Amino acid sequence: MDLTEPLNIDFEPELEKPSLIAAWPGMGGVASIAVKYFKDELKAQEFGRIEPYQFFEPTAVRIHDNVIEEPQFPQSSFYFWKGNTGQDLIIFMGDAQPSMQGHALGNLILDVAQRFGARRVYTSAAAPAHIHYAQRPRILGVVTKPDLVPEIEAQHVKLMSTGTISGMNGILLGIAKKRDMEGICLLGEIPIYLTEMANPRASKAIVEVLSRMLEIKVDTTQMDEWIKDMDSEIEKNMVRFMGSLRENAKRFVEYLDRLKERADSEEVATTQELPEYSEELVKEVERFLKEGQAGKDEDIG
Repeated sequence: MDLTEPLNIDFEPELEKPSLIAAWPGMGGVASIAVKYFKDELKAQEFGRIEPYQFFEPTAVRIHDNVIEEPQFPQSSFYFWKGNTGQDLIIFMGDAQPSMQGHALGNLILDVAQRFGARRVYTSAAAPAHIHYAQRPRILGVVTKPDLVPEIEAQHVKLMSTGTISGMNGILLGIAKKRDMEGICLLGEIPIYLTEMANPRASKAIVEVLSRMLEIKVDTTQMDEWIKDMDSEIEKNMVRFMGSLRENAKRFVEYLDRLKERADSEEVATTQELPEYSEELVKEVERFLKEGQAGKDEDIG
């Protein structure tokens, strides 16, 4: 294997006007869960990968039966799907955020996309907010070109006027903009107190918007089951939290009650409107809920 050549394409599918959908792990696993579900439901086929050696630096090795194993590297793979509407898809999934040369990785991904004629890039991410865990999340959006605004507004996506998108889910669109490519990022709201737990509800909301924009039907039944299980588990852990006699338990329940009251509101609550909220409280609750969920979640990346 030539480690100086990071791109490894098995074959070149014939694609018509493809769009690129790309995702890396982030808060709540929102982007990775959404795009992996999309890929699996469409039965997209792998056609290439980017070798990891220039973009990842292992920091540890595993030991099995007293013997050290070889260093493990994240996968970064390309998939394709041919549709019936004259627009195909290229899907790129990275198992981890690169530890170095992220800009070079982004350029390499877009080189492949443009080789097949892609002119548009979709990414997704999480948007932490003061919302109830069972509340339907809003989808926020940003674009690389002003003329894309009406398209996402038609999907009832709320535009982000300011802010940042961290990691490759944001950086890739910055590189796409430099190349004069169309780019859209869809951000699903997640509870600010559940950023480290998998959030299929936000991922499902992104899948629904993305499938409408691409005019591709995707069955979200499996996501509905996951959401139901997650809600049930959180509710059980909340009962445990209340019974723990922790000082912050009562305050957090009052905080959740305030969020539930605002669940149908168009506006997200602010810290000033939620006097029960504090960063210390949120961190304690997330630690408690995450401990209760340990071993039950898949890797949220």
